Amino acid sequence: MEAKRKVAFYTLGCKLNFAETSTLSGIFTNNGFERVDHSQSADIYVINTCSVTEQSDRKCRQVIRKFIRQSPNAIIAVTGCYAQLKPEEIASIEGVDLVLGADGKEKLFEYINSIGNKGETRIFSCEINDVDSFFQAFSSGDRTRSFLKVQDGCNYNCAYCTIPTARGKSRNPSIDSIINKAINISALGIKEIILTGVNIGDFGRTGNEQFIDLLKALNEVDGIERFRISSIEPNLLTNEIIDFVSQSKKFLPHYHIPLQSGSNRILKLMRRRYLRELFGEKIEVLRSKNPYTFFGIDVIAGFPGETDSDFEDTYNFLEELNPAYLHIFPYSERPGTASVNMNNKVNSATINARAKQLGKLNSKLHSKFYAENIGRHEEVLFESLSKRGMMYGFTKNYIKVEIPYNKDLTGEIIPVELIGIADSGNMNVKITVMDS
Repeated sequence: MEAKRKVAFYTLGCKLNFAETSTLSGIFTNNGFERVDHSQSADIYVINTCSVTEQSDRKCRQVIRKFIRQSPNAIIAVTGCYAQLKPEEIASIEGVDLVLGADGKEKLFEYINSIGNKGETRIFSCEINDVDSFFQAFSSGDRTRSFLKVQDGCNYNCAYCTIPTARGKSRNPSIDSIINKAINISALGIKEIILTGVNIGDFGRTGNEQFIDLLKALNEVDGIERFRISSIEPNLLTNEIIDFVSQSKKFLPHYHIPLQSGSNRILKLMRRRYLRELFGEKIEVLRSKNPYTFFGIDVIAGFPGETDSDFEDTYNFLEELNPAYLHIFPYSERPGTASVNMNNKVNSATINARAKQLGKLNSKLHSKFYAENIGRHEEVLFESLSKRGMMYGFTKNYIKVEIPYNKDLTGEIIPVELIGIADSGNMNVKITVMDS
């Protein structure tokens, strides 16, 4: 019997990329390939790239070269945002066989099959404005949760961001097709779905449906007990969405909301579509519905023109908001964005110093949020992952807990009491109810 060809995948960047990689992997395995870990020798390596910062680009190049050295005769295929933005740069790396832009990702298997063996590098790309297809995807490698892609692209054109030129205009599939994917996920025994996209609150650009309609439809899917909204712009987080989530038994009190700056002057330079006052109002409303809601907030340190006073405004505003987590991005100049041509650039030493300050604030806020939850009764969905003889899971409001490993709890939602913070930084719990 002929041995199966081996394929390995490596994903950089956002959860959206991970959902897409999982779907691409399924296409290969359904067609007789064996998926192996990227650390192993393979016949084909697929790298799904990110390009949110220059560091992301550099990491992508390092990974590509690593796999070329690891298996010199393997076919190297590169897709994702970096592949759309700089296909020629990737193709110039000796050993790369295939570069696929935003419109070619779903045809990856077809393209690789047409190559057969290594040879001349081939680029399949198009102008980003011509991209109008939607590659439906969800992750399925985890027994407990799945990332479900519901939207792609963005029409916002913020001054620092390459996503509109990497992923194209905002678009989405129909609600019916998403529900069918959710039913497929439920059939796998998965109990939690995280909704992913580039700008998911903008859902509805394709067709006449709205994001709130999608949430209501998903809420009725049998077998899925938990939904999380991965990230949503503050100006698109409507009171209707807030009210629905707060009353739903399935949608969880967990939000990731990009702020980027606490200075209105910088928000305007960034071309964001809100001011800090609106952001503060949204947090206040959310917290009034549930004081233990988890808030993750994106913030950029050192955007061009950011003075010490602007940074102080951001720091103080974040401290006042009291979120559970900060996702900190040191500003990185991206070719083709409006911020490249802005005056009063902040030097790298200052950018790094500000990012470090925000990092310390994040540690303080995160510890405070955990401490405020001690003594509460919650429900945890436990994962199969085991380290140091422990297993892990997340509460509804996204607190990571740990207990001694018990395989019978894998994929189960268990009532617990949060009793203290472990040396690892996770939460210790006491199981309060167990079915016999």
